[in-house]
Amino acid sequence: MPCVADWLNNPFSIVQGIFAQNVPNSDWEKKVTDYFKEKLKENNATNWVPSLNDVPVHYLKPNSLVKFRCMVQDMFDPEFYMGVYETVDQNTNARVLHFGKYRDVAECGPQQEIDLNSSQTVTLERQTFYCVPVPGESAWVKEISKTKGKPSYISASQARVSPSTSYTPSRHKRSYEEDEDMDLHPSKQKEQHMGSGGDIHGCVEPKRLETEASAGHHLISPNCSPSLDLNFPLPGEKGPACLVKVYESWDSFKVNDVLEVYGILSVDPVLSIVNNEESSALDPMDCMDTAEEQRVHSPPASLVPRIHVILAQKLQHINPLLPACLNEEESKTFVSNFMSELSPVRAELLGFLTHALLGDSLAAEYLILHLISTVYARRDVLPLGKFTVNLSGCPRNCIFTEHLYRIIQQLVPASYRLQMTIENMNQSRFIPHKDYAANRLVSGVLQLASNTSLVVDETQLEQGQLDTTGVHNVTALGNLITWQKVDYDFNYHQMEFPCNINVLITSEGRSLLPSDCQVHLQPQIIPPNMEEYMNSLLTAVLPSVLNKFRIYLSLLRLLDYSISEEVTKAVEEDFVEMRKSDPESVTADDLHRTLLVARFLSLSAGQTTLSRERWLRAKQLEALRKARLQQQQKCVNGNEL
Repeated sequence: MPCVADWLNNPFSIVQGIFAQNVPNSDWEKKVTDYFKEKLKENNATNWVPSLNDVPVHYLKPNSLVKFRCMVQDMFDPEFYMGVYETVDQNTNARVLHFGKYRDVAECGPQQEIDLNSSQTVTLERQTFYCVPVPGESAWVKEISKTKGKPSYISASQARVSPSTSYTPSRHKRSYEEDEDMDLHPSKQKEQHMGSGGDIHGCVEPKRLETEASAGHHLISPNCSPSLDLNFPLPGEKGPACLVKVYESWDSFKVNDVLEVYGILSVDPVLSIVNNEESSALDPMDCMDTAEEQRVHSPPASLVPRIHVILAQKLQHINPLLPACLNEEESKTFVSNFMSELSPVRAELLGFLTHALLGDSLAAEYLILHLISTVYARRDVLPLGKFTVNLSGCPRNCIFTEHLYRIIQQLVPASYRLQMTIENMNQSRFIPHKDYAANRLVSGVLQLASNTSLVVDETQLEQGQLDTTGVHNVTALGNLITWQKVDYDFNYHQMEFPCNINVLITSEGRSLLPSDCQVHLQPQIIPPNMEEYMNSLLTAVLPSVLNKFRIYLSLLRLLDYSISEEVTKAVEEDFVEMRKSDPESVTADDLHRTLLVARFLSLSAGQTTLSRERWLRAKQLEALRKARLQQQQKCVNGNEL
């Protein structure tokens, strides 16, 4: 087993060693990156690194290596820092070079002071991202990520701090749920922070406690209440928000990207000092920022820790059951093995969803196609591959749609159920907007990561009046469905942010919102106790089978797909014949939708090209769906007469 103590628990010692050996050269930074890149490739070493997604920040050792799976919620302005600086010993006049990279506060000994006029000083630039946990991330993703690949000989607290003799475990043995309860209930958080210094950072050494205790009283004060708003896009979200400092290739990342970052954790109490108005004289830059901007951009490190990134990668997906990158050789073996047993998995999933949809196998087929759909390209403004399904005919009581959502939650890595009530439409903030006073992007419900499943529950919509906010929210929802984009509000202008969100609309009649495909639910069974019936479905399915469903849905989204020239020609000829036989009801939209159904039908069977058989099956499904809608329309018209 390799010794992890240095690079995991004290990465600064590694950086210092490389810096000292290569200080005249400018390539020491690349050597640091390469060193950690190689270390993380060894024997599942990525699983040894503590994750901020799993471990509350007060359990983690300051300046240790951590990882964080997150979404970029906002990007702050670039900042300058001293990449290299020189200190002078006041007694001996000895000069020492230091690196400023990966630090928030310059390191300086008790008898040393920084020579700001040194010719050796190098000023560099870094970018700060405000990152939050992936919005709507499913509980099973968190759980599997937490336990994934942990070797038996690695302690779960490898890089956690060692409790001192004054440590009181009962105060700190809180789960993340309890920690985040503080975020949701600021009064509790205030009590927590306003207690003794030990209550704030009880797991660091006693000497450090004294310095943090004095700062701790300033973490929450009447004029700092905005700091409590962690700016999560969805209500009730749990987990930490972080300021992620990026040093290389930050241009390759953008807002709403999902990242996994490895970096050095910084929770220095000095970072909280800007929240104390009495200490504002310490910061000569104060005059450049408003107090509001300072609170947002420099929140208490105990509440919003900093991560100085050594390595960062954009994630294709967040399903921990799949390899992170499907292009590697090991991943290709995994994919081919799974594809060989795809047929029974699809059959089991179809049966499972048929039961969830009260015995309706046609609706279950379309739900599978919807769950594996993704925007694969854009032609001008048109997103190709989106497949919004309107599941009409849902029972009015919200128990059915609520439990259907819970089942979807167990299958996809990230999801959110939007209850479309008049109150929610009028009061919720859907569209992110720019707050120029605080210089930040204030999040909204529609600021979601790619491939999030958004279930819009229209069954709860009742008569009422939409106000201006409500109209804007409904319009934004319609634009997201039609164009797969959200127009963020920058006060003086709108800025388009493309997205890739799977929208499922549940409704009684036809939805008020646009959709690509309406499927009318025809229940074959009416359970006497809906809640008991839906709950029994999840308890009956084996965890191993559930995991196969999760791999199936995530993997098929990532596969490439093509149509041969021969099949394209056959489809065109077939469509011409369809138009001849029924010119009024067969339109170009029908062709587009049938091609989409054929695409996802092929992928659902593990086929990456369209065959004649799949095209005919797609036509058959579409014929059944349309016949059902016509039958339903006749019933409605008959009742009206």
